[in-house]
Amino acid sequence: MFQFLSAQTASAPAGQPGANGWIMQILFLVALFAVFYFLLIRPQQKRQKELDAKRGGLKKGDRFITAGGLYATVSHIKDDGAIVVAEIAKGVEVEVAKATIMTILAEKSEDKK
Repeated sequence: MFQFLSAQTASAPAGQPGANGWIMQILFLVALFAVFYFLLIRPQQKRQKELDAKRGGLKKGDRFITAGGLYATVSHIKDDGAIVVAEIAKGVEVEVAKATIMTILAEKSEDKK
């Protein structure tokens, strides 16, 4: 089979198949990159921008989930803005890096008794 392909390429006129072949390869790669960009890269960038905006708008009482699966409520935000002091249980506070916050749920709801 490879001998047959080699014979066809050798008998083809010089210049034509090579020119069309590499142009088609480049067009295929460009099309492939465009598909990856619009289906994978662009939506992920949009989600990341939305998450960054939500992280920036955190305020006292907001509930969130960290990358480690910790559910917490914002107690206060430290002065540098990169660390959130979060309440994970009544009277138990931990410091959490803002970058580890993956989901902002909602404001703290008052317990109805």
